[in-house]
Amino acid sequence: SFSIKFGKCPKPAVQANFDATRYVGEWYEIQKLPAAFQKGECGTATYTLKSEGVVGVLNNGTINSIVGTAKVKDPAEPAKLEVSFFENSPPGPYWVLSSDYDGHALVYGCTNFGLFHVEFSWILSRQPTLPEETIEDLHSTLTSIGVKVDKMVYTNQDETYCAPMRD
Repeated sequence: SFSIKFGKCPKPAVQANFDATRYVGEWYEIQKLPAAFQKGECGTATYTLKSEGVVGVLNNGTINSIVGTAKVKDPAEPAKLEVSFFENSPPGPYWVLSSDYDGHALVYGCTNFGLFHVEFSWILSRQPTLPEETIEDLHSTLTSIGVKVDKMVYTNQDETYCAPMRD
C-alpha cells in the first residue's frame, strides 16, 4: 500500500539550514501517503539525537512500534536523511521538505526502481491536529512535485480513542 509511479523520482527542494536538534522530540502523524509498515492509528514518531548527523527513530502506532536510525548522508544537506528500520534492510530516503520545528513537518521519501519509483510522504504535527490551511499549504508543496495528495490518508488522532495507547 505505497505509491508506485512511472518515471524517476522528483528532486524536491528540502528545508534550508535544517537543524536536527530542533526537530527531535515527538511528532503526531496527521496524514500519510500509505506505507505498508505504518498501518494503524494514533501514530506518533519520536526522534532523538544520537550523535552528529545520527537520529534515533521510534514510530508508535496501534499495531506495533518500530525502532530505526536516520543518518545524514551529506553534511551539506542535513535535511536529507536515510532511515533504516530493520537489520540488513536497505535504508530509505527521509527528506524534510519543510518544518517550522514547533508546529508542522513535511517529510518525503522516494526510491527509484528501474522505470518506476515508489514514494512515501508524511505530514507531521507537534499536536494531534493541524490547521486545515497548513495542510493545504503542505499539499501544494507535494502537488508541485507530482505527489497525488488525494491518495494521502488521515491518521486517527482522536484523543479519547488514542488515550489508552498514550499512557
